[in-house]
Amino acid sequence: NLAASINYSTTHQLQEQVLTEATNKYKAPGNCVSLHVPTVNTPIWGSPRIRVQELKIQKILKLLTSEITAFARSIDGMDMTEEQQDALALLYNTQYEINCFRKSAIRPTLNPKFAGLCKASATPPPRQLF
Repeated sequence: NLAASINYSTTHQLQEQVLTEATNKYKAPGNCVSLHVPTVNTPIWGSPRIRVQELKIQKILKLLTSEITAFARSIDGMDMTEEQQDALALLYNTQYEINCFRKSAIRPTLNPKFAGLCKASATPPPRQLF
């Protein structure tokens, strides 16, 4: 049943091959730029501490992007239920919050004069986080 599947899935990690196949199957559409996982700008990426942390977070965001894409493909955009709209809104907000977290985690490593770049923005990041 669904509850048993949910309980199992949330406590067991999928095999790496299954994750890879799923993320490759559900890539973000080209016309949804905000669904792509923004990379960290090259000068900031040079810090080993940031790189290790970012690779982990980008992996999570890649999974989230695939989840959003798979879910969006499974619904009729012209006739969404309230639950489907809420689910998409919550998924989008999760992506937004993770990107805000990324910026705040990087902030202490930056020169103070660039700290303002780490503020949350209403504008979604394009291809790069800053």
